[in-house]
Amino acid sequence: MKLKVFVDFTLPRNVLELLQQGTVGHELIFPQKPMTSVLAKAEWDPQFKSVDIAFGQPDIESITRAENLRWIHVSSSSITRYDSAEFRALMKERNIVVSNSAAVYNEACADHALSFMLAQARQLPLGLKTRAASGTEAWNQLRDSSLPLRGQTVLIVGFGAIGKRLTELLQPFDMNVIAFRRRARGDEGIPVIPEAELPDAFEQADHVMNILPDSLETQKYFVAERFAAMKPGAVFYNIGRGATVDQDALLNALRSGHIKAAWLDVTDPEPLPDDHPLWIQPNCFITPHVAGGHFEESRTLAQHFLKNFRRFVGGEPIFDRVM
Repeated sequence: MKLKVFVDFTLPRNVLELLQQGTVGHELIFPQKPMTSVLAKAEWDPQFKSVDIAFGQPDIESITRAENLRWIHVSSSSITRYDSAEFRALMKERNIVVSNSAAVYNEACADHALSFMLAQARQLPLGLKTRAASGTEAWNQLRDSSLPLRGQTVLIVGFGAIGKRLTELLQPFDMNVIAFRRRARGDEGIPVIPEAELPDAFEQADHVMNILPDSLETQKYFVAERFAAMKPGAVFYNIGRGATVDQDALLNALRSGHIKAAWLDVTDPEPLPDDHPLWIQPNCFITPHVAGGHFEESRTLAQHFLKNFRRFVGGEPIFDRVM
């Protein structure tokens, strides 16, 4: 059976050729106006109505009109725009499989999170801009402010594939790793706590790693009360979504010193306005939503899709299925 595959974003020529080779015998369809960002909203394209497979970030209204649609492969790890009870019910009713690209970005995101933790532990921002001779007061202060990760406690809030990989990367550091997720599966390999135990975990954690997705339940999840509940001197990280954090509350916690430092790869909005106070807060460090980025990212993305495409055509279970 010849399948129609709708790809709503542009790809480099070599990656496009890879995609064409991997779908020989089937039809690739591209929109008149390709998506420029996974955060953008796709426009209706009349071609979409007859497709069997969607690869990218299809608009929900377009999905409801697509009578032949059988599989949606989201081109990001996040499924925020699709994560609702109504959409899940629609997918179940129409027997449409939904998968994401978590496997494409987990490694890079976990590396980024670890690099944040190591940069904080070794005081790299200060060290890189400090010119001090050995034995001086500034030199001694810099050395004394570096704290080993070994023996410290990290709380991962929003434990999924990224959190699992980060946990593996942290094993040599002999840290105490605690996780929170909405529904524990039992195969996490580390203690997973219910939400009721979060206050106690906040009191213990030297590092709070936020990997929450953006949803109605998680928006402004980290508010003033939660920052206040954290251990004095804790470090806060966000590689999940900017909307999960009340940034005014975070700013106040940083200014007071209750939170020692914040490392953010995501903000709300993105990018932050040039005059936003977090930019000049000396204990806040921001990267521009690049945690998942890596060399030949689009090729990795296409390869992951093709691996699932072969399984879909062969009637096998696909990887990273979320619905």
